[in-house]
This record gives sequence, structure tokens and C-alpha cells, in this order.
Amino acid sequence: MNLPILYMSRYIIANKADYYANLLGVTREQGWETWIAYMLDAVARTAQWTTQKIIAIRDLADHTAEYVRDQLPKIYSRELVDTIFQQPYCRIANVVDADIAKRQTASEYLKQLAGVGVLVERKVGRERLFIHPKLIQLVSGDSNEISKYEDE
Repeated sequence: MNLPILYMSRYIIANKADYYANLLGVTREQGWETWIAYMLDAVARTAQWTTQKIIAIRDLADHTAEYVRDQLPKIYSRELVDTIFQQPYCRIANVVDADIAKRQTASEYLKQLAGVGVLVERKVGRERLFIHPKLIQLVSGDSNEISKYEDE
């Protein structure tokens, strides 16, 4: 997937006073140079933060792969780990559609991942979702630190 991932609003919200001061400078005094410098700094800092976020997600995926390989060697595959990292939650159908397992086996795999603390099973309506709390924490928070699994 090749989508832009720079979340400029994060930087602007965190530096709201500077944003409005520089914007007002453009309006009142034609202060374009200061405005452009501010926005270029915003892009650079956002790109650096985003790069660190991507590295942290990759580190969490690698850490999860090692943990699953150690805890559940009979079901471990990198494809299974990659599948649970495609979204912050996984459905049985995601595992089936990835050609990792048939429905019953896919369900068992996800339940075993929940059993060792990688996923959390939730019933939503008639469907079961397997939520990935560490991934949600990482993608939704400001920190780029990953949290380790308990049994280490």
C-alpha cells in the first residue's frame, strides 16, 4: 500500500501557538519566509517522527514473531504474524483469505494467539474480532517505544 503517511496535524496541534502566529504574520505582514520555514520544519520533524513510528512497528512485528515462535512453535509462521499486523484487529476470514489455514484452524490459531497475550478476543455482534492491543497502543500513541510480552 503506497499511501501518504505524514500526519502534519499532530505537529501543528502540538505547536498551535506558533502555527497561528506565523499564519497571522503572513496575513498582516506578508511574512511568507517565516511561514515557509515553519512549515518546512513541521514536515521535517513529522517525517522523522513517522520514520521512527514505522521502525517501531517493524520492531514490534519482529518481536511478536520471535515471541510466537517461542510460545507457539506448532502454529508459528511469519505469514500469520504479518496477517495480524495488517490491521489492529484480525478476523478469522483474514487468516483464511491469506491462505494460512481453513476456517476452523484459523479460529484456533487466533485463539491460541489470544491465549499467550498477543491478541484479545472480542465478540462484536455475531463476529469475533481478535484485537492486537500492542499494535493499537503503538499506532495511536505519541510514543514509539514498543512494549514487550509478559512471558519474557
